[in-house]
Amino acid sequence: MSAATAGDGPWLDDAAGRLVRPYQVSNGRTRPTAAFDLLTQVRATGATPLGHLAPEYAQALDLCRGPVSVAEVAGQLGLPVAVAKVLLSDLVDSGALTTRPPAFHHNPTDRSLLEAVLDGLRRQL
Repeated sequence: MSAATAGDGPWLDDAAGRLVRPYQVSNGRTRPTAAFDLLTQVRATGATPLGHLAPEYAQALDLCRGPVSVAEVAGQLGLPVAVAKVLLSDLVDSGALTTRPPAFHHNPTDRSLLEAVLDGLRRQL
């Protein structure tokens, strides 16, 4: 039996994982200065933040060229939502992003919709 297995080889690019830990990306901060939820829509304003942008900030700004949800930005960046919220709030504070609540195309308290969700949950349990 060989001493080396498939997982024992050298780490190459994506296999190595993040080189910078999420808490370092947000400078250890865990609370954003702006109020966001997962469905809040963020969009670039076209204003450029002053100073050098860390790679995660630049990537977030690039993702926000069109309206996108906070959850989508977090997923695309591969960061926990709490960290993504801190990054996005920094960009909002600098004037580079704007936010708006999600647009619902239906009544969120529609009884038939709520019953359908409840039925789906019951089937899962």
